[in-house]
Formats: sequence, C-alpha cells, structure tokens
Amino acid sequence: MTKEQINKLLSDGIFPKYTGQPDLIETHISWVLVCDNFVFKIKKPVCYSFLDFATLEKRKYYCEKEIELNKRLTGDMYIDVQPVCEMCGCYSIGNDGGEIIDYAVRMHKLDRNRQMDVLLLNDSVTHSNIKSLAEKIVAFHKNTSIIYEMDVLKIRDEFNDLKKENDFLHGYLCSDSLAIIDHAIVSSDTFIEEHKELFAARLRAGFYRDCHGDLHSGNIFLLPEPLPFDCIEFNDEYRLIDVLNEVAFLCMDLDAFGRQDLSDLFIDYYNQLFPVMKTGEDRRLFMYYKSYRANIRAKINSLRFREANNEAKGKLPLAEVHKYLRLMDSYMKML
Repeated sequence: MTKEQINKLLSDGIFPKYTGQPDLIETHISWVLVCDNFVFKIKKPVCYSFLDFATLEKRKYYCEKEIELNKRLTGDMYIDVQPVCEMCGCYSIGNDGGEIIDYAVRMHKLDRNRQMDVLLLNDSVTHSNIKSLAEKIVAFHKNTSIIYEMDVLKIRDEFNDLKKENDFLHGYLCSDSLAIIDHAIVSSDTFIEEHKELFAARLRAGFYRDCHGDLHSGNIFLLPEPLPFDCIEFNDEYRLIDVLNEVAFLCMDLDAFGRQDLSDLFIDYYNQLFPVMKTGEDRRLFMYYKSYRANIRAKINSLRFREANNEAKGKLPLAEVHKYLRLMDSYMKML
C-alpha cells in the first residue's frame, strides 16, 4: 500500500467489528492501525539492505511468518493474517470483496499503558518485573532451537553498515559525532579479529539460538506478567544470534533510559538462571554486543530521519541518532 491508500483506509475504510477511526502508529517499515479491540499491522513496500517487503507475495509471506514466530512468546495475542482489499476506490480489511492489494497481521489490542517503555518513563518498572522478565526470557532461550552452523563473523558487516549513513548524516551531525562512527568501525573490526575464536567457541557451545531478535522495552508488555512481542521475522540472521547478543539489546535499552540499575539486575539474574557469561572475555563480548545494539538503533533512527518530510518530524529521530552514537561510543571505550 501507499501512504495515500493508508490515509484513505484510516478515514473511511471498513474494519472487522469496528466503526470508528483507528489511530495510526508509523515505523520505518510498517503502518500499525490501532482499533478498539484489534490492532492491524501492514508492512510498507520497502526494500533495505536488511529486509525486502517489495512485493505483495513477500509481504504476505512475512505476515504469516510473523504470527508463527511470535506465538512462541505471546500465546494468543497474534490472531491471523487479513487481506486488505480495494473496490471502486474504497478500502477494507478482512472483506472478501474487491482486489487484494495488501495483507495485515491482526492482533488483540492490549493496554498501551502497560508497555515497558511507557512504564519506564513513569518510573513504574519494579525489580520484580525485571526478575519475572529474566525468567521468561531464560525459559524461552533454553527451549528454542540451537544453531550450530552460521557465519558468526557476519556481525562485522552488520556493524559496519552504519557507515552507509555517514554521507547522509554529514550535513546534520557535528564532526565529533561523525568521528564516533569512523572510530567505532575501526574498533569493531579490531575486536572481532582478536576474538574470532570466542565467537566460534560460543557457536559450538550452543549459545546461538533462534531468539526474539528485537528485545527492547517497546516490544514488551508488563501485564504484570511479561509478554515480549514483535520479534524479527524479516531477516533470520537477525534472529539466529548469540543469546548474550539478545539480552544485550534489552540492557542497552535500559541504559538508554538511564536505568543502569535495572540493566545490571536483569543481566545478573539472567546469568544466574542461565550462565552464558562466565569469563572476563565473555563480559567484554557482552559490552561489544551492547555497542552493536546501540549502533543498530542509531542506524534505524537515521532511516527514520530520512523519511521525515519536515523539520519537526525529523527532530526526534535525529536526536536519537546523537543519543545512540554517544552510547555506542561509551561501550566501545570499555572494550
């Protein structure tokens, strides 16, 4: 679908068991339409270095895969895939009439105020919440598929992909921030070269598993029982990772909220339940993974900044680029 079609769907489209106008949440890869009882997620027809939603067939495939993968952690939150149809200039979801122009993942609507990022802003995340979340993730990691064959050094290319944003950001970032990108890439290359055997050893030891892939506070409900959702379906390589990489994302995110206390509590309790960080070198690797996750957040916000069609919309993602670059730099200095 196009943005114009989405706007038309929002203004006078037909939704299952709904008569009001939905709220729209837009990301760099999806449109999320929030109704009274359901949420519909439509993938944008975009193609980046890390995903390809360019065709209708691919978007349907990834909608189906998104439901399959998320059911591992969310129970019945994810319901089904609904067709998005067009007939005589009118748009509908779930209607059998007309031409199918796209597909939407249908989910049960949960209380937005119980999302972990909202609770963090309200200083409402407790130590008990963190321990329950650690227990949930440990149980998931212990039971998900173990990966024994993959290119563990591909993370070098994923880290260095941030360099592609350098030219675009040149007119918006100060020289110090641009220098952070160059320095981080050199430091990353050095770290990976010096720790190639550590990456390989962790693969052999069974620490690489079919994970969530996008474990941060915006993708977790605390109801109060934890419910991680919105795992990565569009790129298996981002999901088939070291479990230490997975939890580093959540810990980095908690650091970004200024809650290093919760970050430390999570990784310490997780590691007690599932010892995945046993040596000083493992701890350095954890810090590298945190820098990698800050790197990815900087890149994603650069993409959001690209898509902003006015200065006001671009202000927040650009500020986020600055924040995550500084966070990445702080981690790299601790390697």
